[in-house]
Amino acid sequence: MTIQEGKTAPAFSLSDANGNKVALKDFRGKHVVLYFYPKDNTSG
Repeated sequence: MTIQEGKTAPAFSLSDANGNKVALKDFRGKHVVLYFYPKDNTSG
């Protein structure tokens, strides 16, 4: 799947820093910023 800037993000869920399940749909109607980064202490 290719994600394109300006297009609707696909539905997804993941665990937050406290282990709670969070879904994109939980933020419907709000601005959301997704920030991805490589695992700490890796060359990635």
